[in-house]
Amino acid sequence: MRLEEMLKYNEEFVAGKKYEAYKTDSIPNKRMVVFTCMESRLVELLPKALNIQNGDVKMLKNAGAIIRKPFDSIMKSILVAVFNLKAEEVVVIGHHDCGMSHVDTNALVQTMNDKGIDEKTLHTLEHAGIDFHEEFHGFDTVEESIQQSVDIIRNHPLLPTYVKVHGLVIDPGTGKVDIVAKDQ
Repeated sequence: MRLEEMLKYNEEFVAGKKYEAYKTDSIPNKRMVVFTCMESRLVELLPKALNIQNGDVKMLKNAGAIIRKPFDSIMKSILVAVFNLKAEEVVVIGHHDCGMSHVDTNALVQTMNDKGIDEKTLHTLEHAGIDFHEEFHGFDTVEESIQQSVDIIRNHPLLPTYVKVHGLVIDPGTGKVDIVAKDQ
């Protein structure tokens, strides 16, 4: 079992005091929040490509680096980082070849059904006012999606004007980063 392997490793990690190399406080050294995709290819590549060390940034992730609503959990986390953890910059980083691009929500529903999610459950969501297709749709281009997230953050009524918000896109094969939106 993978969890058992991880827990065994953790015991050795703690016993060997390997954590000492990572000690830092909760305030990000670079006073920055990085909001990116949960893409597994970026776990090590993104920090290395941007020279981000342990303790440098607050790292937030979700599928596609997507913010659609001004008061979703990612936006709340950004605001906490700004007001409680001294962050002064936010960088939204999407990536090419993202699984959230062109999501077929009908196929997703079918996969859910195939894996045991009852059709009645999905109908219950509809009756509760949750539009499944709106919640799970992806995006056509990563650049448009990043710009949308940047715009929601920049225009948030609780974000102080001194906070800079940028948008980048990274190539998950090479680590090359391009600017989508740069705050002055």
